[in-house]
Amino acid sequence: MKEMKVHGERRYALLLAATDSEYVKKVYDGYFNVFVDAFGDEGEKWDLFRVVEGEFPEMDELHNYEGFVVSGSPHDAYGDEYWILELCFLLQTLFAMQKKVLGICFGHQSFGGKVARSHSGWDIGVRTVSLTEDFFSYGLFDGLDEIPPTLSIIECHQDEVWEVPEGAQLLAFSDKTGVEMFTLGDNILGIQGHPEYTKDILDNLIDRLLSNNSIERCFGEEKKLQLMESEPDRKYWERICKSFLKGSWSQLPTYF
Repeated sequence: MKEMKVHGERRYALLLAATDSEYVKKVYDGYFNVFVDAFGDEGEKWDLFRVVEGEFPEMDELHNYEGFVVSGSPHDAYGDEYWILELCFLLQTLFAMQKKVLGICFGHQSFGGKVARSHSGWDIGVRTVSLTEDFFSYGLFDGLDEIPPTLSIIECHQDEVWEVPEGAQLLAFSDKTGVEMFTLGDNILGIQGHPEYTKDILDNLIDRLLSNNSIERCFGEEKKLQLMESEPDRKYWERICKSFLKGSWSQLPTYF
């Protein structure tokens, strides 16, 4: 387990469901630092658990954490690998404990509901998503009046949430993906895109998808060109994620 120690008591954990790419290791020293740079603050301690390698927090340590982040992954959230089943059990446990859990991409797809391949294929690049009335009407975040009704976010996925879990509230959608963000109760937040990604990380990921023939050459080159001309609203997404994780998340109606 890797730790980032700072002075203070607030403790968070990254449940990493992917292995570090050579590029991310070279430039960022691993995905852990990418996430902490995006969501971490002074006065916090972040721990890393490589769940894709079977490394999980001890059950009797869960109460020590303020919140958890589940990363993206090249694996299917509906897969039957043992670590995925163990992760799903852990997420159910954290939900019952009312612990804050932020799911990104694969993590977003791991909370239940119906998940499957997108009928329209890969979504790669910077996409504009629309925030729903529920996002604004419940007053979920601090500084809500400063958040515009549409936000751009980096995407890279084949699978998507077709139906949200029972009792969940849809918070964002796009012309490509019907469920871009949802909340379940007041302690689960799923985001299909990658608020933590920088453009160079996605550019390198496209190169890797091309090299292993996961996407067509012309499609990948088109996405790389489009990426050069687009900018994600990373600061707004970071504010949303931090507001959720750090306790500035207002109570929603109770469904359970």
